[in-house]
Amino acid sequence: MKRPKTVDEYVDLVHQAVYEIDEFRTSMDYEPENAEIFGPFIEQLDAMVRKVYNDMINGTYEWGMGEDLPYMPLVVKFGRYIPFQRLLVLVNDTHKNGLDIG
Repeated sequence: MKRPKTVDEYVDLVHQAVYEIDEFRTSMDYEPENAEIFGPFIEQLDAMVRKVYNDMINGTYEWGMGEDLPYMPLVVKFGRYIPFQRLLVLVNDTHKNGLDIG
């Protein structure tokens, strides 16, 4: 996956991450044992990704200029359990390094 080329593509990417988190949470409803394992970190992850999306929509988003998004420690720690880990890493990479305009 490559970094998005436009701001609209980037916003869509973050929106997709929000959707994937919602889908992941829904799947936990059908597997209660997963809710015990994933519940604590998925709530944090959800809040952090939604904040990025809401900041984008509200016009208050700030590019990272080399800094990771706050959710990256969760992705590093629990990444092997997150089916959309690559998407979250791509959002973070775009945040840190900007759009792929080169």
